[in-house]
Amino acid sequence: MRIFVAALGLLILAGCVGPSELAKNKPSITVSTSKSPKAYALCVFPKWQAARTDSSMVETETGYRLLVASNNMADELLEINKSSSGSKVALYQRMAWSMMMGREAIESSVRSCL
Repeated sequence: MRIFVAALGLLILAGCVGPSELAKNKPSITVSTSKSPKAYALCVFPKWQAARTDSSMVETETGYRLLVASNNMADELLEINKSSSGSKVALYQRMAWSMMMGREAIESSVRSCL
């Protein structure tokens, strides 16, 4: 019985996807922009908030990170990093094939703010 409970606990934990695990996958969208990381993040973030109220933004050493998480799992992760010509942008998505709530708006905001 103890083995069953331990195995069940591991399966539950394995289902949780954090930002670092999500970033290990291939990005759904990879683009560059001439905008600074701050200017790009300030364009995208309000659109993300309108699409998903559980959006958050943090400043990193090299730019910004936007995150949409629900039920202790990261659904969308946008990494915006400074480059010599502006910013490099990478969108990581949990289950990119899925039509999660607000996904279309999140993807279009990544492209519209370029």
